[in-house]
Amino acid sequence: MKVGIASSMRGRWPLIAIGVLVAVIAGGWYWWSSREQVSTEDAYVNARIVQVSSLVMGQLVRVPIRENQFVHRGDVLFEIDRRPFEAAVAQAEGQLRQAEQGNRQDTSDVQAAQADLEQQQVNLANARSTYDRTMDLVKRNFVSKQAADDAQARVNTASASVDAARARLERARAALPATASGTTPAIAIARAQLDKARLDLEHAVMRASEDGWITRFDLVAGTVVTPGNPLFAIVVDRSFWVDANFKETELGGMRPGQAATIVVDMYPEHAFHGRVESLSGGTGAAFSLLPPQNATGNWVKVAQRVPVKVSIDDPDPAYPLRVGATATVDVSLRQASSAGLR
Repeated sequence: MKVGIASSMRGRWPLIAIGVLVAVIAGGWYWWSSREQVSTEDAYVNARIVQVSSLVMGQLVRVPIRENQFVHRGDVLFEIDRRPFEAAVAQAEGQLRQAEQGNRQDTSDVQAAQADLEQQQVNLANARSTYDRTMDLVKRNFVSKQAADDAQARVNTASASVDAARARLERARAALPATASGTTPAIAIARAQLDKARLDLEHAVMRASEDGWITRFDLVAGTVVTPGNPLFAIVVDRSFWVDANFKETELGGMRPGQAATIVVDMYPEHAFHGRVESLSGGTGAAFSLLPPQNATGNWVKVAQRVPVKVSIDDPDPAYPLRVGATATVDVSLRQASSAGLR
Protein backbone atom coordinates (compact mmCIF):
# COMPACT_ATOMS: atom_id res chain seq x y z
CA MET A 1 0.00 0.00 0.00
CA LYS A 2 2.83 2.34 0.95
CA VAL A 3 4.56 1.49 -2.29
CA GLY A 4 1.48 2.55 -4.25
CA ILE A 5 1.24 5.85 -2.43
CA ALA A 6 4.92 6.57 -3.03
CA SER A 7 4.52 5.71 -6.67
CA SER A 8 1.53 8.05 -6.93
CA MET A 9 3.47 10.93 -5.28
CA ARG A 10 6.37 10.38 -7.64
CA GLY A 11 3.93 10.75 -10.53
CA ARG A 12 2.59 14.05 -9.15
CA TRP A 13 5.91 15.73 -8.45
CA PRO A 14 6.41 16.84 -12.08
CA LEU A 15 2.96 18.44 -12.10
CA ILE A 16 3.66 20.22 -8.80
CA ALA A 17 7.00 21.43 -10.12
CA ILE A 18 5.40 22.71 -13.30
CA GLY A 19 2.72 24.51 -11.25
CA VAL A 20 5.33 26.15 -9.04
CA LEU A 21 7.35 27.17 -12.08
CA VAL A 22 4.29 28.70 -13.74
CA ALA A 23 3.47 30.58 -10.52
CA VAL A 24 7.03 31.90 -10.28
CA ILE A 25 7.01 33.00 -13.91
CA ALA A 26 3.62 34.67 -13.52
CA GLY A 27 4.74 36.40 -10.34
CA GLY A 28 7.94 37.57 -12.00
CA TRP A 29 6.05 38.85 -15.03
CA TYR A 30 3.58 40.71 -12.80
CA TRP A 31 6.43 42.22 -10.78
CA TRP A 32 8.25 43.30 -13.93
CA SER A 33 5.14 44.68 -15.61
CA SER A 34 4.21 46.60 -12.45
CA ARG A 35 7.54 48.38 -12.74
CA GLU A 36 6.79 49.27 -16.36
CA GLN A 37 3.15 50.32 -15.96
CA VAL A 38 0.85 51.90 -13.38
CA SER A 39 -2.91 51.82 -13.38
CA THR A 40 -5.79 53.49 -11.55
CA GLU A 41 -9.56 53.27 -11.59
CA ASP A 42 -9.83 56.61 -9.76
CA ALA A 43 -10.14 58.58 -13.00
CA TYR A 44 -12.83 60.85 -14.43
CA VAL A 45 -13.50 62.41 -17.81
CA ASN A 46 -13.29 66.20 -17.96
CA ALA A 47 -13.57 68.86 -20.67
CA ARG A 48 -13.43 72.59 -21.25
CA ILE A 49 -16.73 74.17 -20.22
CA VAL A 50 -17.67 77.66 -21.42
CA GLN A 51 -19.99 79.54 -19.10
CA VAL A 52 -22.39 81.63 -21.20
CA SER A 53 -23.73 84.90 -19.82
CA SER A 54 -25.24 88.00 -21.35
CA LEU A 55 -23.02 91.02 -21.93
CA VAL A 56 -25.94 93.46 -21.75
CA MET A 57 -29.14 93.72 -19.78
CA GLY A 58 -32.46 93.16 -21.52
CA GLN A 59 -35.44 90.93 -22.17
CA LEU A 60 -35.06 87.77 -24.23
CA VAL A 61 -37.18 87.78 -27.38
CA ARG A 62 -35.86 84.59 -29.04
CA VAL A 63 -34.23 81.43 -27.67
CA PRO A 64 -33.65 79.00 -30.56
CA ILE A 65 -31.65 76.36 -28.61
CA ARG A 66 -32.60 73.60 -26.18
CA GLU A 67 -30.99 71.45 -23.52
CA ASN A 68 -28.26 69.01 -24.73
CA GLN A 69 -28.35 70.45 -28.25
CA PHE A 70 -25.09 70.44 -30.21
CA VAL A 71 -24.25 73.91 -31.53
CA HIS A 72 -21.58 75.14 -33.88
CA ARG A 73 -19.43 78.20 -33.41
CA GLY A 74 -21.38 81.26 -34.55
CA ASP A 75 -24.85 79.77 -34.00
CA VAL A 76 -27.35 82.09 -32.34
CA LEU A 77 -27.91 81.14 -28.69
CA PHE A 78 -30.41 83.85 -27.76
CA GLU A 79 -31.54 87.33 -28.78
CA ILE A 80 -32.33 90.30 -26.54
CA ASP A 81 -34.81 93.05 -27.44
CA ARG A 82 -32.79 95.34 -29.72
CA ARG A 83 -34.97 98.45 -29.52
CA PRO A 84 -33.36 100.04 -26.43
CA PHE A 85 -29.91 99.55 -27.96
CA GLU A 86 -30.98 100.93 -31.33
CA ALA A 87 -32.31 104.02 -29.53
CA ALA A 88 -29.00 104.35 -27.66
CA VAL A 89 -27.11 104.20 -30.96
CA ALA A 90 -29.32 106.93 -32.45
CA GLN A 91 -28.80 109.11 -29.39
CA ALA A 92 -25.03 108.60 -29.48
CA GLU A 93 -24.96 109.48 -33.19
CA GLY A 94 -26.85 112.71 -32.43
CA GLN A 95 -24.46 113.59 -29.63
CA LEU A 96 -21.51 113.02 -31.96
CA ARG A 97 -23.01 115.31 -34.61
CA GLN A 98 -23.67 117.91 -31.93
CA ALA A 99 -20.07 117.69 -30.72
CA GLU A 100 -18.78 118.00 -34.28
CA GLN A 101 -21.03 121.02 -34.87
CA GLY A 102 -19.77 122.61 -31.67
CA ASN A 103 -16.24 121.91 -32.79
CA ARG A 104 -16.90 123.68 -36.10
CA GLN A 105 -18.34 126.67 -34.22
CA ASP A 106 -15.31 126.80 -31.93
CA THR A 107 -13.04 126.58 -34.97
CA SER A 108 -14.90 129.49 -36.56
CA ASP A 109 -14.48 131.48 -33.34
CA VAL A 110 -10.74 130.86 -33.41
CA GLN A 111 -10.51 131.93 -37.03
CA ALA A 112 -12.54 135.09 -36.34
CA ALA A 113 -10.37 135.93 -33.32
CA GLN A 114 -7.25 135.38 -35.41
CA ALA A 115 -8.55 137.72 -38.13
CA ASP A 116 -9.48 140.36 -35.53
CA LEU A 117 -5.99 140.16 -34.02
CA GLU A 118 -4.41 140.65 -37.41
CA GLN A 119 -6.69 143.62 -38.05
CA GLN A 120 -5.77 145.20 -34.73
CA GLN A 121 -2.08 144.63 -35.42
CA VAL A 122 -2.49 146.45 -38.75
CA ASN A 123 -4.24 149.33 -36.95
CA LEU A 124 -1.40 149.48 -34.42
CA ALA A 125 1.19 149.60 -37.16
CA ASN A 126 -0.76 152.37 -38.92
CA ALA A 127 -1.08 154.34 -35.67
CA ARG A 128 2.65 154.11 -35.02
CA SER A 129 3.42 155.24 -38.56
CA THR A 130 1.05 158.20 -38.13
CA TYR A 131 2.69 159.00 -34.80
CA ASP A 132 6.16 159.02 -36.40
CA ARG A 133 5.02 161.40 -39.17
CA THR A 134 3.26 163.66 -36.66
CA MET A 135 6.37 163.92 -34.50
CA ASP A 136 8.41 164.89 -37.54
CA LEU A 137 5.92 167.66 -38.33
CA VAL A 138 5.97 168.82 -34.69
CA LYS A 139 9.73 169.13 -34.82
CA ARG A 140 9.35 171.34 -37.90
CA ASN A 141 6.63 173.34 -36.18
CA PHE A 142 4.13 172.50 -38.90
CA VAL A 143 1.60 171.11 -36.39
CA SER A 144 0.94 171.71 -32.73
CA LYS A 145 2.14 169.51 -29.88
CA GLN A 146 -1.50 168.58 -29.33
CA ALA A 147 -1.41 166.66 -32.62
CA ALA A 148 1.50 164.62 -31.27
CA ASP A 149 -0.45 163.85 -28.09
CA ASP A 150 -3.43 162.75 -30.17
CA ALA A 151 -1.22 160.48 -32.29
CA GLN A 152 0.30 158.94 -29.13
CA ALA A 153 -3.20 158.31 -27.76
CA ARG A 154 -4.17 156.50 -30.97
CA VAL A 155 -1.04 154.34 -30.67
CA ASN A 156 -1.92 153.46 -27.08
CA THR A 157 -5.50 152.65 -28.05
CA ALA A 158 -4.38 150.45 -30.96
CA SER A 159 -1.89 148.64 -28.70
CA ALA A 160 -4.61 147.96 -26.13
CA SER A 161 -6.87 146.68 -28.91
CA VAL A 162 -4.11 144.29 -30.00
CA ASP A 163 -3.77 142.96 -26.45
CA ALA A 164 -7.53 142.51 -26.20
CA ALA A 165 -7.67 140.70 -29.56
CA ARG A 166 -4.80 138.43 -28.53
CA ALA A 167 -6.63 137.57 -25.30
CA ARG A 168 -9.80 136.74 -27.25
CA LEU A 169 -7.77 134.49 -29.55
CA GLU A 170 -6.24 132.63 -26.61
CA ARG A 171 -9.69 132.19 -25.05
CA ALA A 172 -11.07 130.84 -28.33
CA ARG A 173 -8.14 128.43 -28.64
CA ALA A 174 -8.60 127.28 -25.04
CA ALA A 175 -12.20 126.34 -25.88
CA LEU A 176 -10.88 124.11 -28.67
CA PRO A 177 -8.23 121.83 -27.10
CA ALA A 178 -7.21 119.04 -29.48
CA THR A 179 -6.03 115.54 -28.57
CA ALA A 180 -3.06 113.79 -30.14
CA SER A 181 -5.36 112.44 -32.87
CA GLY A 182 -6.47 115.95 -33.78
CA THR A 183 -9.99 115.67 -32.29
CA THR A 184 -11.41 117.55 -29.35
CA PRO A 185 -12.22 115.80 -26.06
CA ALA A 186 -15.95 116.35 -26.67
CA ILE A 187 -15.75 114.57 -30.03
CA ALA A 188 -13.59 111.78 -28.56
CA ILE A 189 -16.13 111.19 -25.77
CA ALA A 190 -19.05 111.22 -28.22
CA ARG A 191 -17.30 108.72 -30.50
CA ALA A 192 -16.53 106.44 -27.55
CA GLN A 193 -20.17 106.54 -26.48
CA LEU A 194 -21.26 105.72 -30.02
CA ASP A 195 -18.83 102.77 -30.18
CA LYS A 196 -20.17 101.44 -26.88
CA ALA A 197 -23.77 101.81 -28.03
CA ARG A 198 -23.01 99.93 -31.26
CA LEU A 199 -21.17 97.22 -29.29
CA ASP A 200 -24.14 96.82 -26.94
CA LEU A 201 -26.42 96.50 -29.96
CA GLU A 202 -24.14 93.79 -31.37
CA HIS A 203 -24.19 91.96 -28.03
CA ALA A 204 -27.99 91.84 -28.12
CA VAL A 205 -27.48 88.70 -30.22
CA MET A 206 -25.39 86.08 -28.37
CA ARG A 207 -23.59 83.52 -30.53
CA ALA A 208 -21.71 80.35 -29.63
CA SER A 209 -17.98 80.86 -29.23
CA GLU A 210 -17.17 77.13 -29.59
CA ASP A 211 -18.60 73.92 -31.00
CA GLY A 212 -20.18 71.88 -28.21
CA TRP A 213 -23.20 70.68 -26.27
CA ILE A 214 -25.60 72.94 -24.40
CA THR A 215 -25.94 71.97 -20.76
CA ARG A 216 -27.59 73.28 -17.58
CA PHE A 217 -30.01 75.16 -19.82
CA ASP A 218 -33.21 76.73 -18.53
CA LEU A 219 -34.11 79.85 -20.53
CA VAL A 220 -37.36 80.99 -22.10
CA ALA A 221 -38.34 84.06 -24.08
CA GLY A 222 -39.44 86.91 -21.86
CA THR A 223 -36.75 86.35 -19.23
CA VAL A 224 -34.79 89.46 -18.26
CA VAL A 225 -31.06 88.73 -18.21
CA THR A 226 -28.28 90.75 -16.60
CA PRO A 227 -24.57 90.99 -17.50
CA GLY A 228 -22.18 88.59 -15.81
CA ASN A 229 -24.88 86.21 -14.57
CA PRO A 230 -24.17 82.66 -15.92
CA LEU A 231 -27.18 81.39 -17.85
CA PHE A 232 -25.97 77.98 -19.10
CA ALA A 233 -22.80 76.24 -20.24
CA ILE A 234 -21.30 74.75 -23.40
CA VAL A 235 -19.23 71.56 -23.12
CA VAL A 236 -16.64 72.19 -25.83
CA ASP A 237 -16.37 69.46 -28.46
CA ARG A 238 -13.05 67.59 -28.83
CA SER A 239 -11.66 69.14 -25.65
CA PHE A 240 -11.93 66.08 -23.40
CA TRP A 241 -9.22 64.78 -21.12
CA VAL A 242 -9.06 62.47 -18.10
CA ASP A 243 -8.12 63.45 -14.55
CA ALA A 244 -6.45 60.30 -13.19
CA ASN A 245 -5.67 60.21 -9.46
CA PHE A 246 -2.60 58.04 -8.89
CA LYS A 247 -1.13 57.14 -5.53
CA GLU A 248 1.90 59.18 -4.62
CA THR A 249 3.95 55.95 -4.50
CA GLU A 250 3.21 55.36 -8.19
CA LEU A 251 4.54 58.66 -9.52
CA GLY A 252 8.28 58.06 -9.19
CA GLY A 253 8.77 57.20 -12.86
CA MET A 254 5.86 59.11 -14.38
CA ARG A 255 6.71 61.93 -16.79
CA PRO A 256 4.73 64.12 -19.23
CA GLY A 257 4.60 62.55 -22.68
CA GLN A 258 4.31 58.92 -21.55
CA ALA A 259 1.70 56.88 -23.38
CA ALA A 260 -1.57 56.04 -21.69
CA THR A 261 -4.51 53.75 -22.39
CA ILE A 262 -7.94 54.90 -21.27
CA VAL A 263 -11.01 52.72 -20.91
CA VAL A 264 -14.18 54.63 -20.06
CA ASP A 265 -16.65 52.58 -18.07
CA MET A 266 -19.52 53.43 -20.44
CA TYR A 267 -17.53 51.87 -23.33
CA PRO A 268 -15.66 48.93 -21.76
CA GLU A 269 -15.03 47.34 -25.15
CA HIS A 270 -13.31 50.43 -26.60
CA ALA A 271 -9.91 51.77 -25.55
CA PHE A 272 -8.82 55.36 -26.09
CA HIS A 273 -5.18 56.30 -26.36
CA GLY A 274 -3.52 59.37 -24.95
CA ARG A 275 -0.52 60.69 -23.06
CA VAL A 276 0.39 62.13 -19.73
CA GLU A 277 0.05 65.87 -20.17
CA SER A 278 0.91 67.17 -16.70
CA LEU A 279 1.14 66.24 -13.04
CA SER A 280 -0.52 68.38 -10.40
CA GLY A 281 1.63 70.45 -8.07
CA GLY A 282 -0.12 68.98 -5.01
CA THR A 283 -2.31 66.17 -3.81
CA GLY A 284 -6.06 66.34 -4.11
CA ALA A 285 -6.42 66.63 -0.35
CA ALA A 286 -4.12 69.66 -0.23
CA PHE A 287 -6.51 71.65 -2.42
CA SER A 288 -9.73 70.47 -0.83
CA LEU A 289 -12.10 72.82 0.97
CA LEU A 290 -11.01 71.42 4.35
CA PRO A 291 -7.42 70.17 3.97
CA PRO A 292 -6.27 67.56 6.51
CA GLN A 293 -4.58 68.81 9.68
CA ASN A 294 -1.66 66.41 9.89
CA ALA A 295 -0.06 68.06 12.92
CA THR A 296 -2.45 66.37 15.33
CA GLY A 297 -2.03 63.70 17.95
CA ASN A 298 -4.15 61.11 16.14
CA TRP A 299 -2.24 61.23 12.87
CA VAL A 300 -2.42 58.15 10.66
CA LYS A 301 -0.26 57.84 7.56
CA VAL A 302 -2.39 57.39 4.43
CA ALA A 303 -1.03 57.29 0.88
CA GLN A 304 -2.28 60.39 -0.89
CA ARG A 305 -3.39 60.66 -4.51
CA VAL A 306 -2.06 63.20 -6.99
CA PRO A 307 -4.19 64.33 -9.99
CA VAL A 308 -2.59 63.59 -13.35
CA LYS A 309 -3.99 65.16 -16.52
CA VAL A 310 -4.14 62.62 -19.35
CA SER A 311 -5.05 63.84 -22.81
CA ILE A 312 -7.14 61.82 -25.27
CA ASP A 313 -5.43 61.74 -28.65
CA ASP A 314 -8.00 59.68 -30.59
CA PRO A 315 -11.55 60.79 -29.73
CA ASP A 316 -14.13 58.82 -31.67
CA PRO A 317 -17.56 60.28 -32.60
CA ALA A 318 -18.95 56.77 -32.36
CA TYR A 319 -18.07 56.81 -28.65
CA PRO A 320 -19.03 60.28 -27.40
CA LEU A 321 -17.58 61.17 -24.01
CA ARG A 322 -19.40 62.73 -21.09
CA VAL A 323 -17.97 64.98 -18.40
CA GLY A 324 -17.69 63.14 -15.08
CA ALA A 325 -17.71 59.63 -16.58
CA THR A 326 -15.47 57.18 -14.73
CA ALA A 327 -12.52 55.53 -16.43
CA THR A 328 -9.53 53.27 -15.93
CA VAL A 329 -6.12 54.66 -16.94
CA ASP A 330 -2.97 52.66 -17.60
CA VAL A 331 0.28 54.61 -18.04
CA SER A 332 3.38 53.03 -19.55
CA LEU A 333 6.37 54.31 -17.58
CA ARG A 334 8.88 53.49 -20.30
CA GLN A 335 7.04 54.30 -23.52
CA ALA A 336 6.53 57.95 -24.47
CA SER A 337 3.69 58.87 -26.79
CA SER A 338 4.88 60.19 -30.17
CA ALA A 339 2.27 62.92 -29.86
CA GLY A 340 3.84 64.08 -26.64
CA LEU A 341 7.37 64.11 -28.08
CA ARG A 342 6.65 66.26 -31.09
